[in-house]
Amino acid sequence: MSVTNTSGRRKTAVARIYLQAGSGNIIVNGKDYKEYFPTLPLQSKVTQSIDTIEASGNYDIKINVNGGGINGQAEAIRLAIAKALVELDPEVKPALRAEGLMTRDSRMVERKKPGRRKARKKFQFSKR
Repeated sequence: MSVTNTSGRRKTAVARIYLQAGSGNIIVNGKDYKEYFPTLPLQSKVTQSIDTIEASGNYDIKINVNGGGINGQAEAIRLAIAKALVELDPEVKPALRAEGLMTRDSRMVERKKPGRRKARKKFQFSKR
């Protein structure tokens, strides 16, 4: 089997993954994913796509991720893995879609407007 590569995005985080048949190693930016994502909820986000289709020892994944925060990066990786699994086997798409893993979350930070403190916050109004 050849290498399948896809990308996933969340907020400003971009993840590029290279998925191939293997023994279940997940490497993120040169480190093991458990070292890169120290907390259990983030680790489970990374492996959620693989666990959903019950293929947790079948693939080696090499991931390059940058931008955003640690949570956005984990969610970008989750989307990229789901897209790669569908590319390999289109039969798993309904199961991944049911878990909400095939949808790109397009919410971004709203830009700061001129004449305001933040995107929506205004300076204090003084009547007199």
